[in-house]
Amino acid sequence: MGRRVLILAAGVGSGHNQAASAVEAAVLAREPDADVHRLDILETTNEVFNRLYDDAYFQLVSQAPWLVGWGYDNADPPFKLAASPLQWLEQLNTLSFVRELRDDDPDVVICTHFLPARLTSLLIARKQLRASLTVVTTDYDFQGLWLTAPFHHFFAAREESREYLTSIGIPADRVSASGIPVRAGLSGPVDEAAVRASFGLRPDVPVVLISAGAAGGAYTVQVVRQALRIRRPFQAVIVCGRNTELKAEMEQVVAGREEDFVVLGFTDRMADLMRVASLFVGKPGGLSASECMAAGLPMVIVNPIPGQEVRNADYLLEEGAAVRCNYATTVGYKIESLLADPDRLARMAEAARRVGRPAAGADVARTSLSMEGEPLWISRDAQRAMLANVEEGLAAADQQGERRLRTLCEASTGRSLALVTQSQLEVLSPLPWATSVEVARPMMNALRWQPENLDLASTGRWLLGERETRTLTIR
Repeated sequence: MGRRVLILAAGVGSGHNQAASAVEAAVLAREPDADVHRLDILETTNEVFNRLYDDAYFQLVSQAPWLVGWGYDNADPPFKLAASPLQWLEQLNTLSFVRELRDDDPDVVICTHFLPARLTSLLIARKQLRASLTVVTTDYDFQGLWLTAPFHHFFAAREESREYLTSIGIPADRVSASGIPVRAGLSGPVDEAAVRASFGLRPDVPVVLISAGAAGGAYTVQVVRQALRIRRPFQAVIVCGRNTELKAEMEQVVAGREEDFVVLGFTDRMADLMRVASLFVGKPGGLSASECMAAGLPMVIVNPIPGQEVRNADYLLEEGAAVRCNYATTVGYKIESLLADPDRLARMAEAARRVGRPAAGADVARTSLSMEGEPLWISRDAQRAMLANVEEGLAAADQQGERRLRTLCEASTGRSLALVTQSQLEVLSPLPWATSVEVARPMMNALRWQPENLDLASTGRWLLGERETRTLTIR
């Protein structure tokens, strides 16, 4: 048996677990003898916390979407919720998971949700876990809740998100733009005639794939009612997932039009359907959108959740791979307009392929399994400085004075090891022209008794480990 690899998600919707499953497959493909376990952290918590984290979220999405958007924007700056009551609530309700994680003693931890990432990072900081930690975001825009410390590597979904992270001070060697991990087979060839025949689809008309997403519900019914009014020849496949009530309702809505509308429940053949479809109609969740992009499938975006889905939609519109319906009563018009313009559909499909990252899971697996060395430590003062800079709209490179972020690096390799502030660096080395600094245990022990330098003492002792002294370069 090879290394122990733990892949952690949280079942808020289905996307985080889908990404975790894609990473699991990629890890096993790269290292077949690895001992790989995938875990939904919410399955280890009590029912009340589970409902609060999952069901309550979708209740808010349904009843007060504006509040979801406000919460997303409010938590957007990195480290804003550090040491908040929310963190204490999470830790209190995940004690069984923390014990299980500590006892499992994995070599590699890969997280596709911020909750297990924060908990794993806390155990590493307390030296209760020796694993490497990599964090994989599942939306196109970075959101501050994902950033934790210490961590080994951070995977952003696109280059602009990577650029943002480095602009606020995260060292470039700790961030990759991998894309969002998706299931295998989305970008490969497909026997279109066989797939169409297996679903009872005609060979001579375009296929429109309508997805209910994780929440399903009223918007799906509205989309299908609109699609019933389309007069141009097409065939729709409606995927209702595990929502049996919605499937039954859809079958009633399309009664008499079964030649044009195929209603499905859960299917494990989404990759086939995406590769034969001409258009996807649904919400721009991170996984749905990234799968469409990997398959080269243009999107008609409906009813995006304020916050992450609106930002996903912005990106897809910017890249020319999607259109958005802002009116429930014009979805049919939008679909028909695209079907009437094959050249535009072809351009959108090409844009989707350009954006798509079908190899994202393999990239995450390769980097995570080859991770060596120590994680990146971010001092509390550096976290506060980063938060203040972001709230003021300042890039790290533009900040001067005590709040300026400085990177301490391993002298032999140049690998980043810690982020500190300029004021903390001046305690270690008062020489403004210094390119390196020596961290020594006696000095760190002395700083422990100075309240203003307690954070620096913790940082120094972390960097020393079992050493008595260590020389680090400054960047």
